[in-house]
Order: sequence, then structure tokens, then C-alpha cells
Amino acid sequence: MPKPVIAIFDVGKTNKKLFLIDENYQIVYERSARFVETVDEDGEPCENLESLKSSVYDSLHQVLQMKEFDIKAVNFSTYGASFVYLDEKGEPLTPLYNYLKEYPEDLKKEFYAKYGGEEKISLETASPVLGSLNSGMQLYRLKNEKPEIFDKVKWALHLPQYLSYLITGKAIADITSIGCHTQLWDFNKNQYHHWVTSEKIHEKFGEFTPADSSLKTCFEGTDFQVGVGLHDSSAALIPYLANFNAPFVLISTGTWCISLNPFNQEPLTKEELKQDCLCYMHFKGKPIKASRIFAGYEHEVQLKRIAAHFDRAAYLFKHLKFNPGLILKLVNKIPENQKEQTVFSATSAFGTRDLNMFQTAEEAYHQLIFDLIKQQIYSLKLVLNEGVRRVFVDGGFGKNAIYMHLLATSIPDVEVYASSVSQATAIGTALAINDAWNPNPAPTDMIQLKYYSAIQRTM
Repeated sequence: MPKPVIAIFDVGKTNKKLFLIDENYQIVYERSARFVETVDEDGEPCENLESLKSSVYDSLHQVLQMKEFDIKAVNFSTYGASFVYLDEKGEPLTPLYNYLKEYPEDLKKEFYAKYGGEEKISLETASPVLGSLNSGMQLYRLKNEKPEIFDKVKWALHLPQYLSYLITGKAIADITSIGCHTQLWDFNKNQYHHWVTSEKIHEKFGEFTPADSSLKTCFEGTDFQVGVGLHDSSAALIPYLANFNAPFVLISTGTWCISLNPFNQEPLTKEELKQDCLCYMHFKGKPIKASRIFAGYEHEVQLKRIAAHFDRAAYLFKHLKFNPGLILKLVNKIPENQKEQTVFSATSAFGTRDLNMFQTAEEAYHQLIFDLIKQQIYSLKLVLNEGVRRVFVDGGFGKNAIYMHLLATSIPDVEVYASSVSQATAIGTALAINDAWNPNPAPTDMIQLKYYSAIQRTM
């Protein structure tokens, strides 16, 4: 008898994955793809939308042919801050612009002057001023720079909702995408911000739909439920909320290292906003206070620099063991290693370090992690509040022994765990619509924890 499963498309900037997850939340099938980036009209790198679309259709077609599985539902999670602009026929009108694309300074000044200033908009929308990373600003730019294209836009869909649209043909808007550093959502009034309605941009959004809802759809002769899609950072938090009631902070590590505190309901201050704090949205519509640093990206860039300088292959650093002796040496060698970071910085100190001061690649790499941890602790403390006694680290850095030991050493009053939910984002995306496809309640033992104890903290 075929095994009932949900198909989850988990689309990151680098890897695009498809998972089949059974009713016990075991991953029973997985496939992965990488696409070569294309460029937009300005020569800037961007997602290959056509490849992504083909991959979704081809992958779904393939798993529907598998006799051993019965697809009960499909859902999607992707990176945020990316809009797909569709015409009347549902065809994309532009490339999928990269959220790191430079934003025109003149247009930015004009926008904030028109709508009350950076500080006011940021506080109301719980979004730091981030240029193209505020996806609402991408729409404002399209309207002002390419009005002829903007007029043809029938739907402006965030990427998760675009993938859902490919299967259902229904245009929808979802709170985890709309409410996350977009500058589209007024957190005080719990509605679209007045600039959005003033510019009539909300007319391009699909029907506002709860993130835990789904739509019965027929695809290639098979009926199944299709979710609305989720912003990946919100999805990754869902397994933790399902498994733990006591207050915690989750540091979700990848390209960005995001400290998510679902137990901090304090409004963002202007000082916090200037330090890259923001609010994400719980899939049930509750604000989640968060802070972020671009540490995963910086780690990759600096790792390549270390590898090139010492003529070593970058992959050799992946499972490097924690060396307390090297840390002690670095504490004595570099005086600022003995002090906490006290000022916000978008990057760590490592980028300005002369690699000639390190005798070995291992020594340089330990210092890189040392610098990233100092930045991480500063970022974490921006959202840490009374009552939180546990920090979970999910993703790439959770597997990095040097990172975990240094993190545990830096916050001795908090229990630090490397946590692993196999594919937390995909599992969370499945959990969001559990009731639509699974007769069983969500399991409560899906997260594996590795505790970094006080003994291990001793250097």
C-alpha cells in the first residue's frame, strides 16, 4: 500500500530541495538541485525563474509517478524579500530581482520624505531600512522606474506564494512573507501600512490567506491539498514551538544568522532597528522579535580567504575540532579577544585582520569563529529577555564545534544546545498544514539536542 506523504519544496538561495515526509515526520525521499544564476537587465545576478518553475513541475510530476507514495499535500518554503510580478496570463514580467541589489539613493530619500521619514516607517513596520531587502521597496521602485511594467502587473507574489500559485493558479498573500522586513505591514494596526494603500500597491497582492490553510487542487489527475507557502525563517521555528513551551531563543544559522525570540513581545525601539533588529511573523500571525547578522555569508567569504592564503582546500575546515589551546593562545595574542563587543557592526573584525599574523590555517580559522561569536553574542543580547534560559542553534553553525563551544563559553548563564531537526524548514512547512493531510497529531520528539555543558565550557 502506498505511504501517505506531504511533498515540501524548500527553496534556498543556493540549494533547491524537494522532500517527501510521512505521517510520522520522517523524511522518506529527498532530491536536491542547484541552478546557475542568470542576470537581470542591469547585469546583476538573480534567480533563474524559468529553471525554478520547470524544476517544480518536473519534480512534482516525477513523485506523482512513484507507486510507493501517495501525495496527500504539497507546501512550499523559500527565502524571503523576493517578488515575482505576473501579468494577466500568470507569466512573469521581470526577472526575480536579487534582494541584495543596490537601491537607488534618490528614490529612497523621496519615499521616506513622502511618508514620514525612515524612523517612523521602520517603527511602524518593524523593519530596519534595508533597501531592496525591504521587498515593499522593490515594488515602489518598479512603480516609479518602470510604470509601464507596473501597470501590467496583475499579481505581485512573494516567492513562496508564487510557487503555490504554479500549482493552484490562485494568487494569495501570506503573513509570514508580508510581515517580514518588507515595510508593507503596520504592526501597530495589524494591516497593510498606509503607504501601501496610498500607492495602491495592495491591489497587486493576492487574497490575504492564513499561513496554516490549504486549498484542494487537482494536478495531473491527482487531488491533494496545497499550502499557501511560508517564509523559510518562520517555517524553521514551527517545530520548536510545537516541541517546547518554556521560553527559548532559536539562532537559525545559514547565510544569515537570525536570533528569533517568540517570547519577546516588546515593541522594537529605534535603537534596536538601527542594529538590524526586526520582527518576523509567527505563522499564526504573532510578531517574533529577531536580530540578524550576515555571518554565514561572511564565514564563506573569509573561509575562502584563509584557504587561499594557506593553500588549503576550504572543505577541510568543515569538521575542524575545537582546540582550547589555540583559543587561549589567541586570547593572549589579540587583546580585544578578552573584551565583549560593545558597538553594533554589520561585519565582524576578521575582515580587516592581516592573515600573516597567524601561524597556521587552523589558528586563523579559530580567530574567524572567535570574531563571529563576538558579533553573534552582541546580536543575540538585543533580543534576549528575562526568563529565557535556553538557546538552540539550528543549521550549519550548530554542527561547528568551535562555534558551539565559544557560544556556550560566552553566555554561561544560559543553556546552549546544538539542535537538529532534520530539515527544520521543511518539517515546519509540513507542520503548518498538518491537519489538512495527516490524521495524527504533530510528534513531540522530532528535535535532537546536544547540550554544551559547563564542563565543556572550561578552557
